[in-house]
Amino acid sequence: MNVLVTGAGGFIGSVLAETILRENKASSITLADVIEPAAPASSKPMLRCVKADLTSQKACNSLLTKELTHVFLLHGIMSGAAEADLELGIKVNLDATRKILDTLRRVNPGVKVIFTSTTAVYGPPPSLDYPLTEANAPSPGSSYGAQKLISEILLNDYSRRGLLDGRIVRLPTVLVRPGKPTGAASSFASGIFREPLNGEKSVLPVSKDLSVWVCSPRTVVKNLIHARDLATEAFQDESRVVNLPGITVSIHEMLAALKATGGQAALDLIEEKRDGPTEKIVESWPAKYDTAKARRLGFVEDGTLANTLKEYIEDYGTKMR
Repeated sequence: MNVLVTGAGGFIGSVLAETILRENKASSITLADVIEPAAPASSKPMLRCVKADLTSQKACNSLLTKELTHVFLLHGIMSGAAEADLELGIKVNLDATRKILDTLRRVNPGVKVIFTSTTAVYGPPPSLDYPLTEANAPSPGSSYGAQKLISEILLNDYSRRGLLDGRIVRLPTVLVRPGKPTGAASSFASGIFREPLNGEKSVLPVSKDLSVWVCSPRTVVKNLIHARDLATEAFQDESRVVNLPGITVSIHEMLAALKATGGQAALDLIEEKRDGPTEKIVESWPAKYDTAKARRLGFVEDGTLANTLKEYIEDYGTKMR
């Protein structure tokens, strides 16, 4: 197994790399990003970390070789940043993805491509209680969602034609991400927990009545590995798109979970300060899904919010006493 991970400098990319290394199944693993990714703590000789701008055809030609067996596409300009800078979002989320797919279909036809998409491809649902499936027509309420949807359609068609073997997984909001806030409109969801549990203030930019579709990092990475290992025949000539499992939680429930975990002192570090552009983007994302297709294909369900916080503290700790 020869693996390439793009966007490997990000949180999910780094956790995925660690997981693949621990499996000890890969002959080679290449981690690529616009800034050279840090090597995981468990680094091994078959691993290499590469600085690569995949908006460049030269970089694509160098990285995308016939020896690859699996390509994870995790690179991207996140939702809020893509909305703020349309041209950059198009260049990275759309143009670079097309360059990668077109290069792969020429030099390595049939290679497995695991593409991380987003539930932002959907617009607002018919009602708040309406669970969406892969059969519902997307109507993105953000440029990020539109760019991801176009890439989905292209990879799905290349898979239909037998040019590539795509697995398109729509990720819930990943909760909780460690480190600094990202350019994603959903970044506040991790910040609600991460900063207060480290004794720092955090801004809540949306209504407490809002609900979001979330999933823990451990579950997301397990499901990325499962997408890699799925037999092509499992899709039964269906679309390659899968809405990954998650759970629906309201901001009220998130704040209650923060208090239960960190006490009133942690909750007092939340500052409510509504931000119109962020709220508009997040409100356009449905919060309920029917993930029957994912379950049929063997993807794992997520746990409770309380369990997600327990896992976060186990993995990254907290400064709260």
